[in-house]
Amino acid sequence: MTSATPLRDFDVPLYDGDVEARAMPAGARTLRDKLLANDAFILASPEYNGWMPGTKNLIDWTSRFRPQPFDGKQGVLLSASPSLAGGNRGLWSLRMPLGHLGARMFPEMFSLAMAHKALDGDAIADATPQARFEKNVQALLSLAEAAKHYPCIKRAWVEFLGEPPGAGGDRVDPLPS
Repeated sequence: MTSATPLRDFDVPLYDGDVEARAMPAGARTLRDKLLANDAFILASPEYNGWMPGTKNLIDWTSRFRPQPFDGKQGVLLSASPSLAGGNRGLWSLRMPLGHLGARMFPEMFSLAMAHKALDGDAIADATPQARFEKNVQALLSLAEAAKHYPCIKRAWVEFLGEPPGAGGDRVDPLPS
């Protein structure tokens, strides 16, 4: 398992096709490499103004690589916030683009409300949310392990909306025979 990497370590500019034509940002290449090297990912992301955070820009950049690095990866979303919603609304908005890119997002997300009071250092002070957090992470690991060893649950993914004819040929993940 790869260690955690703070999102700030995946620095990318605002998505710009002209920049993409010259070179992909190092932050997007780093995330692609981490996705390709692992079977699953955990994305802990903030919420901004009750909606999708700037994290989406990193996803946009990384989605430009072929083959699609999110495709077939198991993922779970986490957040912690001083708000009563714990950042949950931002996670809901991140599920859509990740699912569209072929990531298999674990149904349960973990949001820690009132994080400024709920955390004791790096740990969750209350045993109930701590147990739910651990259960989510363990379930994701079990799901990733099952997907790796049981190819019958794999599927093909092809992106076709908005792509020029013939551009999607390298985006198909063939099913095992």
